[in-house]
Amino acid sequence: MNDQQTSNEIVDALVAVLNCPRDVVELAVMTVAAGGHLLLEDIPGVGKTTLARAMAKVMAGTVHRVQFTPDMLPSDLTGVSIYDRRSENFVFRPGPLFANIVIADEVNRANPKTQSAMLEAMAERQISADGETHALPDPFFVVATQNPIELEGTYPLPEAQLDRFMTCTSIGYPKEQAEIETIAGIQHDDPLAALKQICSLEDIVALRREVSQVHISESVARYVVSIVHATRDDAEIRFGASPRAGLALAAMARAHAVLEHRDFVVADDVRNLVIPVLAHRLVLTNSNVNSSAERCKTILAEIVNDIAAPRISDELEGISALNGENNSILRNAAASNVLT
Repeated sequence: MNDQQTSNEIVDALVAVLNCPRDVVELAVMTVAAGGHLLLEDIPGVGKTTLARAMAKVMAGTVHRVQFTPDMLPSDLTGVSIYDRRSENFVFRPGPLFANIVIADEVNRANPKTQSAMLEAMAERQISADGETHALPDPFFVVATQNPIELEGTYPLPEAQLDRFMTCTSIGYPKEQAEIETIAGIQHDDPLAALKQICSLEDIVALRREVSQVHISESVARYVVSIVHATRDDAEIRFGASPRAGLALAAMARAHAVLEHRDFVVADDVRNLVIPVLAHRLVLTNSNVNSSAERCKTILAEIVNDIAAPRISDELEGISALNGENNSILRNAAASNVLT
């Protein structure tokens, strides 16, 4: 399967059976393609778990769901070593983190020690148990959820862990007609039953390799850095986006380019992803739990509007390292004002 077709076919298959906005599905698939993890801040019952299970099914991956609680221990995630009388040795029994897709429900209910175990898994793609290191499956993708309306009994995710999530979004309530159709067909078969395998795990690994090779010109790279730096200079923001955030924005822009059947990044790829990549990483000077998320999005929108995107001429110069066919594609794009 062509790597650029893989992401589009996955998106089309998921949208066909899920009552989920296409842009949310695209963001989830792009996050997988970019090698990141996704945080869903949403109320219960809108389809977060269904989306993750559907993604695992179309790529023939394993999926484990973990319901986080305050009394959960790190070993409940990573696994434990149990003494085997037959072999007279300790045998490691993997925990739920050993899956291609891990659904971490209400991750902010876990205590800090358990959260740090999740952090290591997300960052290092491996876990430590009983003094030994165990590699996690490849690909490894975490879809974590947290309920924004319940704060009692929760442990807010530290900035270091929030920064490990490449993207953050919410599914939101379904449209009225979609909800009517869901209720009317409540006795029908499970919508996931209609899903077919679209690709293999090897295809996902190849897709990630393809994304990593997408070209970013110096002018677009400067555009990314300008946006990231602007978050550090804003008076309303106490802690701006980290260098890792800039790398994440570039990686997601590459994944978006692949979704659009291009092997080079343009300014629109970056603009479309600033909020889902950066908003959850910012800490406001005067933060209020109920309003800070929306204010961060507003500030980022203002930053994007204030910073000039690369000109078409800069894009044409920056793409000179690509082959002649892609130069032709870019000139055609410039002629139709795609890059403005």
